[in-house]
Amino acid sequence: MSLFSDYSFSGQRAVVRVDFNVPIKKGVISDDTRIRAALPTIQKILDDGGCLVLMSHLGRPHKEIAKKPELTLADFSLKPVAERLSELLNRPVQFAEDAGSRTALNQAQTLKPGEVLLLENLRYYQEEEKGDPDFAQRLSRLADVYVNDAFGTAHRAHASTAIIADFFAPARKMFGLLMEAELQAARQIMENPARPFTAIIGGAKVSDKILIIENLLDKATDIIIGGGMAYTFWKAQGCSIGNSLCEDDRLDTARNLMQKAKEKACNLHLPADSIIADKFAPDALTSSAQNHDIPEGWMGLDVGSMACEMFSKVIRESKTILWNGPMGVFEMEKFQHGTRCIADAVADATAEGAFSLVGGGDSVAAVNKFGYANSVSYVSTGGGALLELFEGKKLPGVAAIEG
Repeated sequence: MSLFSDYSFSGQRAVVRVDFNVPIKKGVISDDTRIRAALPTIQKILDDGGCLVLMSHLGRPHKEIAKKPELTLADFSLKPVAERLSELLNRPVQFAEDAGSRTALNQAQTLKPGEVLLLENLRYYQEEEKGDPDFAQRLSRLADVYVNDAFGTAHRAHASTAIIADFFAPARKMFGLLMEAELQAARQIMENPARPFTAIIGGAKVSDKILIIENLLDKATDIIIGGGMAYTFWKAQGCSIGNSLCEDDRLDTARNLMQKAKEKACNLHLPADSIIADKFAPDALTSSAQNHDIPEGWMGLDVGSMACEMFSKVIRESKTILWNGPMGVFEMEKFQHGTRCIADAVADATAEGAFSLVGGGDSVAAVNKFGYANSVSYVSTGGGALLELFEGKKLPGVAAIEG
């Protein structure tokens, strides 16, 4: 059941929290994926005969300006987004320079059916990130209905993502189509995964992924560990890993995770070998080595051929797949083979009927880079939000709607 799909927005004014946190440099948007992702929700409201007020953040203006004084608030303006959205919708998009002002309220209240207003960057206001109730109430006065379609910020208890919902009756606050799809995909894996269920966890640090691994030990039949974090697991077993990335303060954590996996009969797969390099650079000299014996002065920057073969076999036999994190430094051509192998295997398994969810910035970048975005079941727009969901945490933006 979809409250959003069943709701008639005819004659209604909706305030929609979207995630338009897109890369902009000198007023030019280099990737409009997040804008396009919100279009079905926007279009449904317009097609119903409603009008809408869109609100989003862009970057972290105050923090980034503090680090780089040459930046100004203008560098974080959503004006270029309003222009791009106007092109995509083929209609004018009005812009409110001051989201919390009386002027913005007047603009919103005079919207006619079919009209769109985009507010300036909400993070211009400190009250947004503080979750200030007064600021949230001001935003709530802009519309009759609240729609949260920003899964990427659902883990933040900010004024526009969670607190604002307090000022709307249950029948007048809901998820948009993108948020519904994100939650449905995640819950399919969390609540009722077809088995074998393989979780592919990559990235640099064990410390970033401890909670997700621990939570998945009760759900997954197999967990594949790749990326820089794998070397902490190897060193925890007393192996020589050369100059590979390692969190020495997490060796006990790695040992505990391996022990828990045994106790829960979850297969924890570590890469048997690596593509190694003499330095962290695109022009590095490369070789290969087994991960229990990487020479001093060399570092592992990608999984090797043995690991690719083993991981691919496990993935292709899976019925449910979660992928969060790359296998190596795939941004450099010499170290992208492992991540590409994983993408190949996930696409093959999906073609054979497996359900596959790819989430996290680097994993999504990888499937896009290798042309597999349409060969997996679902590509999530939420990095931190998805991670926290799989860690077993309740997301404030979700709780605000569902209770």
